Amino acid sequence: MINISLDNNNLHASVLGEFTLADFQALESHIAYDVKFQGKVNLVIDLRDMLDFTVDVAWEELRFSREHAHEFNKIAIITSDIWLTWSAWLNRLFVDADIQVFETLELADAWIAA
Repeated sequence: MINISLDNNNLHASVLGEFTLADFQALESHIAYDVKFQGKVNLVIDLRDMLDFTVDVAWEELRFSREHAHEFNKIAIITSDIWLTWSAWLNRLFVDADIQVFETLELADAWIAA
């Protein structure tokens, strides 16, 4: 399940449980809408409560990142999982944004706001 909220050009998403393709597509729709009306977005994605993700999410994320590489200013990923951290660093190859990994929402929000 995913919860998504928008504040100006700051998009916040929290994943709870399994991250499915439908969840990722909902996130894509919100990003596309925000980009259309506000330009580049800042994304804060909280993965601390994510238990797992489906394989199709990984492929869709890769495709989406390549197609929308220039539509992000900053991406803050909240996780303490080492594999998700490595994935975030690898994503820098595809996205033209500043990407940082944080362990708390407060640190991520402060960085996005700076």
